[in-house]
Amino acid sequence: MALIHLCVVFALWLSVDAAAAIDPPRREIRFAVAAQFPPFQSRNPQGQLVGLNIELGNALCLQLNARCTWVDQVLAEDFPALEARQFDAIMGIAPTPMRRRWVSFTDNLYPFTTRLVARRDSGLVPTPKALKGKRVGVLLGSNREAFAHSKWGPKGVIIRSFWLNDELIRSLVAGDIDATLQGTVEIRDALLDTDRGEDFDFVGPAVSAELLGDGVSIALRKPDTALRNELNHALEQLMQNGEYQRIVQPYRLEIP
Repeated sequence: MALIHLCVVFALWLSVDAAAAIDPPRREIRFAVAAQFPPFQSRNPQGQLVGLNIELGNALCLQLNARCTWVDQVLAEDFPALEARQFDAIMGIAPTPMRRRWVSFTDNLYPFTTRLVARRDSGLVPTPKALKGKRVGVLLGSNREAFAHSKWGPKGVIIRSFWLNDELIRSLVAGDIDATLQGTVEIRDALLDTDRGEDFDFVGPAVSAELLGDGVSIALRKPDTALRNELNHALEQLMQNGEYQRIVQPYRLEIP
């Protein structure tokens, strides 16, 4: 009887030890980020990472009692590097059907609205018919670029891709392109809230499509369900304790 008892205790000890080995306490979360898209993620003059996504990531880590490590990437959508475990998650990316083939996503961190921006007197609206023959600028690798090439390009709209928003805005102001398709927050920060944006505005209604998604999230490897659940729970806690509202309020997010 004593031998049976000893075997049971030993088996329980092994199961606890194995569980701890499989799912140890999380000490660090490595977030990939492309620090070229203010006000979401960029570097200030001191070289520090700043922006909405950075603030939210740091708050999530603090809520989970984990250390945030930021891996600055050239491309945000670097799924091969994610699969190779060069980092644990990609911060600030829109869930779309194409991307869901490769990765899983947390709940949306926040919504975003996509709008066409052009000169106030341009008469343009975000339809293929109105934009036929016009030059529309988009950011390289963005979901708006994918949408524009898929839905507008085949109908005669000229799509111009730019690596940086600063380059795109200079081209728009100079008249080298006729309009740009962007999220409302980033285009306000880059143009509309600046002196250069005096003659520009949102034109036509918001653009909605499955290819664009309806929010910004965190991408993870599909097997990493534990991390996804932890991040979702931490996000819920931030919303409940008011920290989330404190972080996002200055960015003037549009809630559809």
